[in-house]
Amino acid sequence: MIAASAVQKPRAVRAGSRFAVIAPASPAKNEALAAGQKELERLGFSVAPLKQHDSEGYFASSAMERTEEFLAALRSDACDALIATRGGYGSVYLLDEGFPAHFPAIKPLIGFSDLTTLQIYLWQKHRWTGFYGPMLAAGLNHGAGAPGGYDESSFLQALSGAQPSWTIPLRGETLTGGAAEGIILGGAMTLLEATVGTPWELDTDGAILLLEDRAMKPYQVDRVLMHLKHAGKLSKLRGIILGDFPECEPPVADSPSVRDVCGRILSPLGIPIVYGAPVGHTARPMLTIPLGVRARLVADGEGKLEILEPAVIA
Repeated sequence: MIAASAVQKPRAVRAGSRFAVIAPASPAKNEALAAGQKELERLGFSVAPLKQHDSEGYFASSAMERTEEFLAALRSDACDALIATRGGYGSVYLLDEGFPAHFPAIKPLIGFSDLTTLQIYLWQKHRWTGFYGPMLAAGLNHGAGAPGGYDESSFLQALSGAQPSWTIPLRGETLTGGAAEGIILGGAMTLLEATVGTPWELDTDGAILLLEDRAMKPYQVDRVLMHLKHAGKLSKLRGIILGDFPECEPPVADSPSVRDVCGRILSPLGIPIVYGAPVGHTARPMLTIPLGVRARLVADGEGKLEILEPAVIA
């Protein structure tokens, strides 16, 4: 387990806090960005002026520009938190550009999907806590409680640290019952898998592992899980939370589903497992899950995740 003293937590977000918007991956549509900004303002936050990007192919801008945007947001005394525009692909190029040995500040970083790469790097190399949750043009733009939107309660609770502990209903189903404590880590499963063999390979020992993704065939989910198994990433887990895997229907009628695959490969681990939580890629209001903190997974019925410490400091 990670020593509590080794974990670095950013300051809590409060009413009036200012968000810097970063685009570390693919470009987003202006109307979606505007809707997301309006939602953050409705919650009582302010948003720094959005930078205009000159996209390069499927990237929001050059790797150097995206890296500097991230570092500038950390340097700015006028910004309290960082939120991504959307995922897509490209965050890994920030790591390729190279980061300083010490960052100018620690601030909340909120996002999911391709942001998994950056979140895992910051945890493995610097022990930053993070937030797996909605982005400006991927969740916030659809609004609170709406299809394709986000869960307002878990978003505000995770960022404010108002309570020393709280419970997140997972709204899934139990694959393997039980309860266990560990450090909550994870994200998009293909990007977590891509860290294997890198200097920032995710250490999953003692973790409650969050795994989710979209647009994968069941056999592709099978392949990722088997790779993680063979890489030793499943053997010392305390529990698993799985997303609801949209656009992952079996290609052939009556062939195994993603749920079937997860049950067959993961249930023999004998640890608590909840499947179908609205995390990351989901058509339901997306939960915000703090990363790098102690949590207790209760796999019973729809499941719940008890967060045992805040991911921020007052």
